[in-house]
Amino acid sequence: MKISLMALAAAALVAVAGPAAANDRYQQRPPVVVSPDLTAPWVLQLGGRPPAAARAYAAPRAAAATAPAPRRAAPLFAPRAARQVAVNAPRPVRNRIDPRFLPQIVAYDTTQKPGTIVIDTNNRFLYLVLDGGKARRYGVGVGKPGFAWAGTHKITAKREWPGWTPPQEMLAREAAKGHYLPAHMDGGPENPLGARAMYLGSTMYRIHGTNAPWTIGYGVSSGCIRMRNEDVTDLYSRVDVGTSVIVM
Repeated sequence: MKISLMALAAAALVAVAGPAAANDRYQQRPPVVVSPDLTAPWVLQLGGRPPAAARAYAAPRAAAATAPAPRRAAPLFAPRAARQVAVNAPRPVRNRIDPRFLPQIVAYDTTQKPGTIVIDTNNRFLYLVLDGGKARRYGVGVGKPGFAWAGTHKITAKREWPGWTPPQEMLAREAAKGHYLPAHMDGGPENPLGARAMYLGSTMYRIHGTNAPWTIGYGVSSGCIRMRNEDVTDLYSRVDVGTSVIVM
């Protein structure tokens, strides 16, 4: 009986002291942040594009929601600075181009005769030489590291909405990286050669359009000079087969 009374006294002491000890331990409790959008996995609260698996997980739940989702809070326990960066992280905008790469007439001091095309690969500009110390300047994409080149050629052929047959070395190179290119692609808006192509000498290089206009101004190609479709169509109408092309 004595042992039972001691046990009861100990239990009572724990019951009374327990909440007090807990309160002492958590005098300043961290705030609990829960997203009001319970249909979304936490990764979707970070902003930007989630992994494919997360998007697949979220799709059926998002479709089931009938009411507009309220503004979502930051992830649970994320530091304040990290939450701010995640929520306000810029998303890539692929329909814009730096204004300096848009077509314009510029002063251009050169000894090349009017009608010559001069390509400045370092600065990503193509110049069509005009009379009076002027040139029509376009922004271009050029060869990526290891694929840059220089030389002088003439335009030997012109094609509208050209088909694309990747060379064997490109097929092998991309396959080694897990990218399998088609043996041939007919001309059209999805074709990497875009709306127009002007072939340079007997090389595999071309001045051509693109289905990825956001790459203008960068070194991204396998050596070809790429332009926006609007710009290559304009240039195409201003030059003929036999035009000299100087690549620097």
